[in-house]
Amino acid sequence: MTAAGPPQPTAPPEAAVAEPRRRLHPLSPVLHGAKSIAVVVAALSWQTLSQVGLERFALVVAVIAVAVVIFSIFGWLTTGYQVVGRELRITDGVIWRRNRAIPLERLQAVELRRPLLAQLTGLAELRLEVIGGGKTEAPLAYLTVREASALRQRLLALAGRTQAAAQPTDQLADAAPAAPAFERPLLRVRNRDLVVSQLLTPQAFFLPVGVAFVVLQFVMEGSWTFVGIASTVTAMAGVLLQPVRRVLQDWDFRLARDPEERLGVRYGLLETRSQIVPLNRVQAVGATWPLLWRGQGWLHLRLAVAGYAGEGGGDAKRSDRLLPVGEFDTARSLVWEVLPGVDLAALATSPPPKRARWLNPIALRSIGVGLTPEVLVTRWGLLTREMHLVPYARLQSVRVVQGPLQRMLGLATVYADTARGRSGQAKDRDLAEAYALAAELAVRARQARKPDSATPEAYWQSPTRP
Repeated sequence: MTAAGPPQPTAPPEAAVAEPRRRLHPLSPVLHGAKSIAVVVAALSWQTLSQVGLERFALVVAVIAVAVVIFSIFGWLTTGYQVVGRELRITDGVIWRRNRAIPLERLQAVELRRPLLAQLTGLAELRLEVIGGGKTEAPLAYLTVREASALRQRLLALAGRTQAAAQPTDQLADAAPAAPAFERPLLRVRNRDLVVSQLLTPQAFFLPVGVAFVVLQFVMEGSWTFVGIASTVTAMAGVLLQPVRRVLQDWDFRLARDPEERLGVRYGLLETRSQIVPLNRVQAVGATWPLLWRGQGWLHLRLAVAGYAGEGGGDAKRSDRLLPVGEFDTARSLVWEVLPGVDLAALATSPPPKRARWLNPIALRSIGVGLTPEVLVTRWGLLTREMHLVPYARLQSVRVVQGPLQRMLGLATVYADTARGRSGQAKDRDLAEAYALAAELAVRARQARKPDSATPEAYWQSPTRP
């Protein structure tokens, strides 16, 4: 017999292999400093300029700019990232140091953003969305576009979101395109339609009134100073900010399917954004018909996507666009792409009972709910009409809620919750109907999560019943 030799050393597992710590692009401190300086200048009002004078104002801004850039350089020196096995580790902070390890199996999406200064310098920013994140995790700002594309491809590969090999970033960078290569284009919104749609908003109607007010004040008050006029124009611009911002955000909106049949979204003028949305993360689809758009036959669609944090800042930061503006036929085809089998033109709903008119004296006929084999359909709104489509497989909970007036009338509201929160609500239904609807939704949700099970026959066979 031969004596067994000592055990041979084995190669370290993938999780133990650490790459060198990488820094962000050297221009990152300049871009961060420019953003901070812009915020400081915006915080200094026109009144401050008139009080201290132009020279002192410029001196204060220059001193603040130098301090911000120096602080940003120190931040850049202490910031770095590295991939260790199936983790992305990020260190940052000047006064308070932070070390974060992001398990890539929790990664849902990686978004590539290019603000205006980043576009001018050929840089990009990566934003990571993870399961259960209250906000966007660890934005990496800034990298070159090629490096950012390569890192996104690699992180998605390690997270199991793509079929690509998880090669090191420096090997992928040589072949990484500047933008995702889409295999099948679905939609490109005309910029003309986008501009016209935002002109058909209540805010846009304030433009002639605001301009007339400024001109009238200038004519009647000869003592008006530049600061006074500028303050008035600034206040008027605040009213128009939302439609202008939406035009800039949704400029050149494009939608496509990538080679792995995910949804690819790219849009923006001053800040371009490139997103990849896995369809299995879509929790609901919402359709909205604004009052002033109906003459054009337009509507817009949005998605509720699990994994995208509910960032602050309103619509400007939400990653939910599916169709900024378009005709019904276009919306119908997109809904079919996202929710196969769901025809937007064949979604029947039933209104609440007549006694609900005490709670909805004007908008009763605009409220409805219906069940199809694939989704829960809810609608509401009189001036601005809303419709939500919630796939049964995405339901997390179903609630029946009664307010004091509803108890008096024998009514209740059914709430259907998904991973993104409240997605559908059947308002002011008969109490017995509400409990039956909630029970049916629970059954359909369980069945929808079993691929080999057929959808049960619904109690609600005729959603148009009186």
